Amino acid sequence: MSDQAPLEVGLIAPRIPPNTGNIARLCAATRSILHLIGPLPFSLNDRVVRRAGLDYWPEVVIRQWEEWEDFRAAMAGRRLLFFETGPYHAYTQAIYRWGDILLFGQESRGLPQRILAEYGRNVFTIPIYNPKVRSLNLANAVSIILYEALRQINAGERAGEGGEERPGAC
Repeated sequence: MSDQAPLEVGLIAPRIPPNTGNIARLCAATRSILHLIGPLPFSLNDRVVRRAGLDYWPEVVIRQWEEWEDFRAAMAGRRLLFFETGPYHAYTQAIYRWGDILLFGQESRGLPQRILAEYGRNVFTIPIYNPKVRSLNLANAVSIILYEALRQINAGERAGEGGEERPGAC
């Protein structure tokens, strides 16, 4: 692997500071860039955010964006994959590639409808088998997706293959 980040993670308007801190720590561990797309109702200097990220903050590359449109314009031409609860393809059906940006919505509301409508082909879900459970914790969901993406990328590098065509392979 090169020093370039294999993957990037984007949080769209996160609301729970410890989730953001935990995800920052995960990004440090995987050398993934973390995009925080505002508005954010907290500062990265808040005690609970810092505590969740422990002493790994110097290891995290964080890019902050005022709003979705700023991020979207800066990432034109990049491959964006979105993750949401609901009737979408399972995250295991996506073919992940080096440089993908994995995007997650707000803890209480998920992704905005305008994004789901525009990027529907690239929206995936983590199956939830109990109908009484609406969603997973955001930090847990990011962990599941990020490590599956890294597993696929690393397996593909070892095999020297790109894999078969599946949803999200655009």
